[in-house]
Amino acid sequence: MRATILLSHGSDSSPEATKVSTLAALAEARGWRTRRPDYREDDVHGHAGSVAPRLARLGAAIAACEVPPVLVGSSMGAFVSALASLQHPVAGLFLMATPPAIPGVDSALDVRHDVPTLLVHGWRDELCAVDGVYAFAARRRLPLLTLDDDHRLSGSLPVIEQQFALFLDALA
Repeated sequence: MRATILLSHGSDSSPEATKVSTLAALAEARGWRTRRPDYREDDVHGHAGSVAPRLARLGAAIAACEVPPVLVGSSMGAFVSALASLQHPVAGLFLMATPPAIPGVDSALDVRHDVPTLLVHGWRDELCAVDGVYAFAARRRLPLLTLDDDHRLSGSLPVIEQQFALFLDALA
């Protein structure tokens, strides 16, 4: 059994969301343990109000892992996973539809320099414009896969699965 992967869903979503469920199944088939924290209780506080409780919940999940986990997140789950990587040791970050900032939150998107990271974003993302994540990726020299899709990335799930498999293989 390999290390644990913590998959964080977006706002107005759940641990059963399509992307995190699909990627969890793929990881489990490859010998990884997965956990999907449930942030629905935190999300009732709104976008800005959910960041701190989500960080606390994810931090507790990270602390429960025997070795640094891989963090996977979509939207708000990606934003919080990135911030958690600044506070806790993690083995990798796979971030989808990531907002570069959350209005009302002092912290902007950031990651540790020594953590393998892949950003996946839709060219037509109506909630988190690609320009912001593109600028972030350029500043940090991070790989960014841009797809002809919207915020949900539902039309690109097969490509995302392929990239996630390659990402996990590189970490293994």
